[in-house]
Amino acid sequence: MTHSKAKKKRMHVKRTKGKDVEKNRQSSPFSTHERVTKTKKESIEHIITKHKKHNHTEDC
Repeated sequence: MTHSKAKKKRMHVKRTKGKDVEKNRQSSPFSTHERVTKTKKESIEHIITKHKKHNHTEDC
């Protein structure tokens, strides 16, 4: 298989300068981002209050 341009560039830097750029990556085996879904009550409140913010006036 062919290598991407970025991988070719990393391999070249490793060959010429001896620096392994991939070691600088901070990788963890799991996602550190906390994913939280809305509760049923929060989603209902969002739908109700979403349309209250619009100012519908008939001053044409």
